[in-house]
Amino acid sequence: MSKNSQQKTILVTGSSSGIGAYCARALKAEGWHVIASARTQEDIGALTRDGIEAYHLDYADADSIAAFFASAMQSTGGRCDALFNNGGYGQVGAEEDLPVEALRAQFEANFFGWHDLTHRVLPVMRAQGHGRIVQCSSILGLVPMRFRGAYNASKHALEGLSVTLALELEGTGIHVSLIEPGAIKSRFRANALKLFHRHIDIDNSVHREDYRAQLRRLEKQERSDSGKLGPEAVHAVLRQALTAPRPRYHYPVTREAKIGVIARRLVPARLFYPFLARQD
Repeated sequence: MSKNSQQKTILVTGSSSGIGAYCARALKAEGWHVIASARTQEDIGALTRDGIEAYHLDYADADSIAAFFASAMQSTGGRCDALFNNGGYGQVGAEEDLPVEALRAQFEANFFGWHDLTHRVLPVMRAQGHGRIVQCSSILGLVPMRFRGAYNASKHALEGLSVTLALELEGTGIHVSLIEPGAIKSRFRANALKLFHRHIDIDNSVHREDYRAQLRRLEKQERSDSGKLGPEAVHAVLRQALTAPRPRYHYPVTREAKIGVIARRLVPARLFYPFLARQD
């Protein structure tokens, strides 16, 4: 159990690298009792060496989610002030090329697993009379891109479920916020490339020329993160969502994400969607 009963506790998932790794360490430095998750013992060890309590969690494995939550509650004595759902990945590929199992796997990791953990946390927060649930969504949960159908769909589903949850929790002292980043420096693209090659038959696809052009761009971008914001940009709005008396429902991050949100509202669909069809 946490030695300091006044110290606020937060669960931070997907802390192996990128946004989760940065936010877990930054929140610890700010005085939070951080309980982080990672998928490998190597990453758990790295977090532990930095003084962060960490356990294994795989969003696609219900037993793993249950074990992570049980360990966290044992550590805190049944307290949870905040949850930052952040793990997952992005499956790339045209909708007509996506095997059903790839789409199911995307939803297990990006949607159903998040709901499972949130579902476990809610009774704790209700008993406390307060709590913050912050979902690291994506601008693609609001503005879709071609060849990202599985990821778009998982994030659109997360947006809908989270806003509904926020409405249902109105007046309880529990607040729900969505962070919607654009491109952030992380291993996200590298992981997406691996799964793209695993599930998509490039050579036999009608989209093969588009795929090859995109692969060249993605591989070039992997060698240079210039122009992207770092994970500290997400941490800045996460801190707002955790501490503001009345946190916002939506926190878009990066200039492109903010422009996308505005354009979605103001530009007619007959102009906006053809524009998106030309973007990569």
